[in-house]
Amino acid sequence: MTDRRRFIGMVAASAVASLGPANGQPAEKVWRIGSIVPGNPPKPGENPGLPAFAEAMRDLGYVEGKNYVVERRYAESKSERYPALAAELVRLKVDLIIVSSAPGVRAAKEATTQIPIVMLDAEDPVGAGLIASFARPGGNVTGFATASLVEWNIKRLELLKTVAPNIKRVAFLQSTFGGGDPSKLADRRLEMDTAAKALGVLLLRIEMNTPQDFDGATAAILRERADALMMNPSPPNYILRNELAQFALRQRLPSVTGLPAAAAVGTLLSYSGVWAPPREVAVYVDKIFKGANPGDLPVNQVMRFHLVVNLKTAKALGLTIPPSVLLRADEVIQ
Repeated sequence: MTDRRRFIGMVAASAVASLGPANGQPAEKVWRIGSIVPGNPPKPGENPGLPAFAEAMRDLGYVEGKNYVVERRYAESKSERYPALAAELVRLKVDLIIVSSAPGVRAAKEATTQIPIVMLDAEDPVGAGLIASFARPGGNVTGFATASLVEWNIKRLELLKTVAPNIKRVAFLQSTFGGGDPSKLADRRLEMDTAAKALGVLLLRIEMNTPQDFDGATAAILRERADALMMNPSPPNYILRNELAQFALRQRLPSVTGLPAAAAVGTLLSYSGVWAPPREVAVYVDKIFKGANPGDLPVNQVMRFHLVVNLKTAKALGLTIPPSVLLRADEVIQ
């Protein structure tokens, strides 16, 4: 009798366990999001996440730490780290990967054809071979794209020439990311050089691939006798935005960037796209969690622009910002 009761008890316990939590409800799935961040890990005490994204996820019924977790990995401004970080997230069997920039998306796509990938601010994803089309991306990639980096830089150069018409030699501080088609890269370089020539400007390309390259890059700017500075929105340029703004001011170089945070600390101009709103990113994540195929979700392209003018820097450089530029500005720093 004792053995029979023990057996019945074991069966009952097993049945209850199979039902999950109280009231017979199945255990709620905890989703795992992999995130590859271009920059550095947060400092002690800093929030590692994006509050606006967490808030948007809460509105959709997701609470970090309860029914989703984020596995964050940091490239630390080194594009060569992307493949290893993507491979690590794949080994962790995350349910979805969020990654910015075309090189980051390419690394994730090469690491997995099964895990959905939501890209942020990837440049020309069709031309880069990351998706088939904006309407039907196909494969496991969807998300948000920006206009061609060449288009952005030509616009920045035009703005710089408008506010500082006497400039002739513009140092273009850039980072080189691998994976591009050499012929397309050559075409882009020619397109930029042609636009610069039409403006009466010579572009002086200077690389700064890591923050450790700062001294060499600034020495090259001085050696090339640049009279203005244009910076692409790369991770090293973001990390060193304060140092670059102060360098440009000391050398009396009118400067333009694609980083609003750089204008806030002294860069003369910033012209950029408005990145994918966190709420829209959360909506894509929710759709994929609910079964949507990423290849069927259209890729959205950033269409809004954001111009920041630092009048304090303009005054220090003895420049007068034309009214036409001030009227276009979304933000003016006094």
